[in-house]
Amino acid sequence: MGSIEERGRKRAQKRNLRKSILMGVAAAGLVGLAIAAPNMPVVLRKLGLTLSRYDAGNIARTRKRLEKEGLIFYKGPVAQLTEKGKRKLYLLQAKETLSKRPKRWDGRWRLMIFDIPEYRKTIRDKVRQTLRSCGFYQLQKSVWMYPYPCEELIILLKSDLKIGKDMRYMIVDELEMDAPIRKHFKLPARQ
Repeated sequence: MGSIEERGRKRAQKRNLRKSILMGVAAAGLVGLAIAAPNMPVVLRKLGLTLSRYDAGNIARTRKRLEKEGLIFYKGPVAQLTEKGKRKLYLLQAKETLSKRPKRWDGRWRLMIFDIPEYRKTIRDKVRQTLRSCGFYQLQKSVWMYPYPCEELIILLKSDLKIGKDMRYMIVDELEMDAPIRKHFKLPARQ
């Protein structure tokens, strides 16, 4: 396996580990000591993540990183999600849901437009990065499109970044010159 493929595989494993720990904390309020314990890979395997027996150190480092980022906290020995952690987990799950497209397209475009002021440039860049990573098509600098329902993701994004009034979500039935966009999303041509 090439070095690029190997690095990509390792990054994917880290993302999955992060998500699995957040899901485990959300579902069961995992005991803090259990996360670093040798039997934690068994718990994570039940959540759908397969780990080798050498991953206890990775689990402990990831747990500490999640705690440092403010995504989890400990109430006694029990790990719990913070509000930020709940939003992060929801965003991860929303991205996963968007990647599973419906069998048939309903013929309507979802447009997301925003006008975020210059003094909030980092937030604006974060919005663009999130939309790009979710598979949205950039029609213009601050106009993004998606062919499938994604309102939950947009609502979460607006509340997470506190940009409710600076962002609009629209559903459009007709769009001129949409052939390149249809091609991008592998949708049937207009008849």
